Amino acid sequence: MNLDINDAVALLAVSDDTIYRWIRDQGLPCHRVDGQYRFNREQLLEWATAQGVKVSPAMFAAPDASGAMPATFFAALAAGGIHYGVPGANKHAALAEAIGKMPLPEEMDRDLLLEVMLARESLGSTGIGDGIAIPHVRNPIVMRIAQPLVTLCFLATPVEFDAVDGKPVHTLFTIVSPTVKVHLHLLSRLAFTLRQPEFANLIARQGPGGEILACAAAIEGKVADTGTGGRWKVEG
Repeated sequence: MNLDINDAVALLAVSDDTIYRWIRDQGLPCHRVDGQYRFNREQLLEWATAQGVKVSPAMFAAPDASGAMPATFFAALAAGGIHYGVPGANKHAALAEAIGKMPLPEEMDRDLLLEVMLARESLGSTGIGDGIAIPHVRNPIVMRIAQPLVTLCFLATPVEFDAVDGKPVHTLFTIVSPTVKVHLHLLSRLAFTLRQPEFANLIARQGPGGEILACAAAIEGKVADTGTGGRWKVEG
């Protein structure tokens, strides 16, 4: 909880009055420390994703500690894989199957990962609407992996997920990252990409994996061409 009210104002690009109103009326996540509001960056991004609040792309474009830019969403999706007809009669079973599809190192404890995801879901659904969920924890899933992974699973049968719009979920994007910064970067890129009509249509009709990857790469290329001087709308 290392962000103060001024940081939240800068991150969400609104006035401090709006921040206070969101805390009071819309459940903006925060804690009181010595009488002052404190915020967690990951929680703010999750909330912004669900609420359709604009955030600054500069918050996610900074290099990591080595000076290298985080992996692109396209590269992480290509590494994580795209899977069709994934079984699962309920949220628990669907998440278990999705974790089973992830190309994780053999030493990784998949049962523990499932417990962590289910614990996160107990705090509030990660179903962002339109049949899509992005299972991840408030403290992002950080593991010792060579590269970040975004695994896309299309479920054989939609399942109830307590999503924000009440619709059952048919599509899961699961993110596993080597650092918190990379997680934030990928989450923002995924949210932005999902708002592009060409990508959203591919996901809605469960298009071929090659087309999905090519579309993700093209969208990311457009973002790179225009730089980070504009603003992305991170929406759920």
